[in-house]
Amino acid sequence: MSSLFIIMLFISIIMIVLHLMLFYNNTSLEKQSAFECGFEPLSEMRTPFSLRFFILVILFLIFDIEISLLFPIISISTLMLSLFMKTSLFIFLIILLIGLFHEWNEGAIDWMSMYLS
Repeated sequence: MSSLFIIMLFISIIMIVLHLMLFYNNTSLEKQSAFECGFEPLSEMRTPFSLRFFILVILFLIFDIEISLLFPIISISTLMLSLFMKTSLFIFLIILLIGLFHEWNEGAIDWMSMYLS
């Protein structure tokens, strides 16, 4: 058990040393700055961005979380096919579709007008 730990420690030290030797000279200002989603790293902090892009990102996150909730429900439904499980899945999908159609009706996911404005 201790020999495995020593080998893992030795490999970790070798990887750290190799990283420091190979990438130590990479000290440009742009490489050291933080990356902020789609913004220039050295520009002004308070530049305005599209509100439609923000709404689209929020919609993507909401539907992404809902999809991650659907996968366990579908896998559990193969194990137990109860009426409660089927109705709760149906209600969840109906709520998703109503939200999607509402956002579509509001124009939040109108792709072409977003790129033209």
